[in-house]
Amino acid sequence: MRVEIWSDIACPWCYVGKARFEKALAAFPHRDEVEVVHRSFELDPGRAKDDVQPVLAMLSKKYGMSEAQAQAGEDNLGAQAAAEGLEYRTRGRDHGNTFDMHRLLHFAKEQGRQDELIQLLYRANFAEERSVFSEGTGRLIDIAVAAGLDAAAVREVLADPAAYADEVRADEREAAELGANGVPFFVLDRKYGVSGAQPAEVFTQALSQAWGARSPLKLIDEGGAEACGPDGCAVPQH
Repeated sequence: MRVEIWSDIACPWCYVGKARFEKALAAFPHRDEVEVVHRSFELDPGRAKDDVQPVLAMLSKKYGMSEAQAQAGEDNLGAQAAAEGLEYRTRGRDHGNTFDMHRLLHFAKEQGRQDELIQLLYRANFAEERSVFSEGTGRLIDIAVAAGLDAAAVREVLADPAAYADEVRADEREAAELGANGVPFFVLDRKYGVSGAQPAEVFTQALSQAWGARSPLKLIDEGGAEACGPDGCAVPQH
């Protein structure tokens, strides 16, 4: 069974939702038969690459709230994250464009290191003091290397704005087609969708329901057709 997760590194609920989903997946009896794929979704796709601002200022402007209200929201998110065993800096974070991160995640998928990279990117953005937005590509390279990727290859991807750009845009178009207008958005076997950072119990129910709904293979066999098996191939007698 495949689970696709549309998310953005700048999305705190994606950070929390991933932890809740993984808690449910860890207890799922068929967890070894579940493939998890991370898909791209930018919350702020029109933001210029060099446009970095404090999170509180961004929230205040975007939602028309005071910085005190924005801070209260961050404090609530910090408590929610802590309940999932996650570190979360409620003060001093910044916000910027995540397109290069999504490009790197597609590269990491090809290398079999996507989950490692997204987890380190989340941690860097939400728990660590160094910014993933204002320190340039060097910061992203360090994170990618820590995830097990080759530094030279990562540097090459980041230096080419077209590298994996189509893959990111394709994910975003697909999200729109599926009706996802926010993240995190979980799609199970292209049959069930779960929107938002739901409690682990909801993900447990969704995993069980999706697993049970898988269509069994329908065999079409008129009988007598030759085939090869573990003991070899049938030899025609005439």
